[in-house]
Amino acid sequence: MKKNKVISAREAIALIRENDVVTTTGFVQSCIPEALHAALEERFVETGSPKNLTLIMTAGAGDSKGLGTGRLHHEGLLGRVIAANFGRMPKVAQAAKENRIRGYNLPQGVISQLYRACAAGQPGLFSKVGLHTYVDPRHGGGRVNDLTSDDIVKVVEVDGEEWLFYTATKIDVAFIRGTSADPHGNISMEKEALTLDVLAQAMAARNNGGIVIAQVERIVDDGFLLPKDVRVPGILVDCVVVAEPEMHRMNYGVMHNPALAGQIRVPVANMAKMPLDARKVIARRAAFELPPNGVVNLGVGAPEGISAVANEERVTPYITLTTEAGAVGGVLASGSSFGAATNADCIIDQNQMFDFYDGGGLDMTCLGMAECDEEGNVNTSSFGGKLNGCGGFINISQNARSVVFAGTFTVGGLDVAIEDGRLVIRQEGRSRKFIRQVEQNTFSGPYAKQRSQPVIYVTERCVFELTPDGLELTEIAPGVDIHRDILAHMDFKPIINRPKMMDIRIFRDEPMDLLADLLNLNLCERVSYDADRNMLFLNLEGWHCRSKEDIADLRKVLVDACEKAGKRVKSVVNHDGFKLSESLYDDYAEMIQYLLENYYETTTRYATNAFLRLKMQEALKRRGVAPHVFERKEDAHAFLEATANAANLARRSETAAA
Repeated sequence: MKKNKVISAREAIALIRENDVVTTTGFVQSCIPEALHAALEERFVETGSPKNLTLIMTAGAGDSKGLGTGRLHHEGLLGRVIAANFGRMPKVAQAAKENRIRGYNLPQGVISQLYRACAAGQPGLFSKVGLHTYVDPRHGGGRVNDLTSDDIVKVVEVDGEEWLFYTATKIDVAFIRGTSADPHGNISMEKEALTLDVLAQAMAARNNGGIVIAQVERIVDDGFLLPKDVRVPGILVDCVVVAEPEMHRMNYGVMHNPALAGQIRVPVANMAKMPLDARKVIARRAAFELPPNGVVNLGVGAPEGISAVANEERVTPYITLTTEAGAVGGVLASGSSFGAATNADCIIDQNQMFDFYDGGGLDMTCLGMAECDEEGNVNTSSFGGKLNGCGGFINISQNARSVVFAGTFTVGGLDVAIEDGRLVIRQEGRSRKFIRQVEQNTFSGPYAKQRSQPVIYVTERCVFELTPDGLELTEIAPGVDIHRDILAHMDFKPIINRPKMMDIRIFRDEPMDLLADLLNLNLCERVSYDADRNMLFLNLEGWHCRSKEDIADLRKVLVDACEKAGKRVKSVVNHDGFKLSESLYDDYAEMIQYLLENYYETTTRYATNAFLRLKMQEALKRRGVAPHVFERKEDAHAFLEATANAANLARRSETAAA
């Protein structure tokens, strides 16, 4: 006979023993089993038990003011914490900083995937995520203080490649959350914004002989839940706790939003526009990096604005936005709903999303940055005496095909305005972000360079790019002075060649026509033909070639122009500010070879970017094409004239000989 598993929160919490390992669900402010956290806090305050618990969690789960896991700060309740985020439980973070508890700050995706390892009885997880960051045991092993001495991360070599091995920690108690439960513990999640890791967490605890406590909104009768609607089967659940409505909010700012739960679809065309301020300037510039038909992840803070800009510019149908929490498609939510999405196409489990991310599924990510140094290293995890944690930052930044870091140039009282298409700095921020060396390495610039990963750093006043030689200043906002507004507020001098002005459209309070740029609709406007000199000019300044489809679009535009000329042409190509994805150099060279064989009489090109010139010359040589790539426009034109003169002289000589 099946037993009824519905009990009170106090009865459920009474099952937890001292020294137990407890895991809980939740993402930022969403899907948090608040009633269970509150009951655990109440029991400890009243009885002093259970003591010395280990808390394991992925993302932060709280409001940063004491709710969620922030309730577990009481002295003696926790002895150890393994988490990706400490910022949502500041008093627990402070205890870790003061060596009162042991702690590890590991990547969110790693912890998420470790639940599956625990469930399968495996000793741990092999991953490249975290190499050359503070998680690497050669740089701290993710330990957050001196009290924490045990190594749970190791460097191992497999077939000549370095990997990190993360040791799995067996789980005794799992706090999970759903919407409905039947008396036997089958759990559905129809009103939840996210599914997160509840199934893997339940399996991990169940298979270790532990207990699974599920918080739900309501109890339904036997047979009411359809089999495919059950996300956690009752065989994994020991106790079901029905929470009061206030303890079962969708998130701390929203009681329930059916659009975030995927129960309805709502119109988004008329969503409120962002005001034209520093945050929007950053989001707009970053939006120019969006890959059409690509998959994108956006971080919290300044990057969130890209979703609103994409919607405003009608770009959303041409990209797929995702969150590490499991949302695929739609318009990403912000604020207390961060991690969810309005009109999402799909919600998958968090560990599955990190499988996708870690395998290289992301075409682009835009993430925040607290500190950046001259090597291109970025810190978001521990700075200014505050233990924040890495969250999913390491998984995402390390494995995306291209990375955009976004944030204001300085912080703390920064006041800027946009006036007449120019950036005006009314008051500078008190603290610098671009410093000599980051306090903690959450993203390794040298490792990114080693893997030829494209990385840019976008602020409201300028843009930097990670090059083989270091951080280079590539763009400056209109109205900004390099020395007064940039170099004077950095601890190091970046590489400066010929920075260009940021696109003026970013600083006008009107649509940017971003879609035309991303879909190459205006590419033909970059081509001009001088019939008198039979010269075809191609201006690729500022154009970003992200995919083979972009090369195909460019080839078509050039073929059309050449066929219109009616004869072979001499071509000059401006590659200043041109960006070509690392994997496309050979395809680009193949296009040039094709045009030379069929449409060009001769061709030359110029670019101030030394790395671009080198890579392009190497690709052209491999194709047997003369690698004429000059640094200056004048040199390119001079070469073309010399080539034309030599050809004319040869023809005259042939005529005279005849």
